[in-house]
Amino acid sequence: MLTAVAIDDEPVALDVIKSLASKINFINIAAYFTDAFDAFQYLQQHTVDLIFLDIKMPDISGIDFLKSLSHPPMVIFTTAYSEHAVQSFELDATDYLLKPFSQARFLKACNKAYKQFSLKNKNNATPASHVYIKTGTEQIRVELDDILYAESKGNYMQFVLLQTKIISRLTMNETEALLPTMLFVRIHRSYVVAKKYISKMNKTSIWIRDVELPIGSGFINNVQKLI
Repeated sequence: MLTAVAIDDEPVALDVIKSLASKINFINIAAYFTDAFDAFQYLQQHTVDLIFLDIKMPDISGIDFLKSLSHPPMVIFTTAYSEHAVQSFELDATDYLLKPFSQARFLKACNKAYKQFSLKNKNNATPASHVYIKTGTEQIRVELDDILYAESKGNYMQFVLLQTKIISRLTMNETEALLPTMLFVRIHRSYVVAKKYISKMNKTSIWIRDVELPIGSGFINNVQKLI
């Protein structure tokens, strides 16, 4: 179940969202607000998973409201104006609904939010203590605590462990799926590293114990989240 709030300065628009949401069994809208500042106070005291957020409001725009939140939940923008669509997705909005929207379009947006919610909860679940890595014809049990980092080498991945190394015919995407995100982070197109073994970092490199590895320009955000 997703807990949500809806923010729109027009009460009629809130009534539409209330009616549409009432037909979706995994959405619970806990509160409705015509005043964005009242909503801000509510969010300081309550945890929500999703905001249905209008953009054109009299005192503060939905864009600026979202930017003001230090730890924003998922957001679905609901607006009569299309010109803010690009900016909204730059802010990682889950979806952008143009008024008037149908039940089917509203459901599609809610399904996207639920999928993101489920994936996040799956990634935050307590990981297993080990994985099995195929090398040659064998499946080798490897303790997650023993993996320092994994490096892409052409059509293979090299897993660097505390005591040894393992070569496996895996892709980087398969390796990322294998290693839980709670414990590992991708820092480069060629490297996934164990968070617990990071000894230091700067703008261009991460050290796994005494080994310096580069940070790829496309993965800087991944690294910044560690700080």
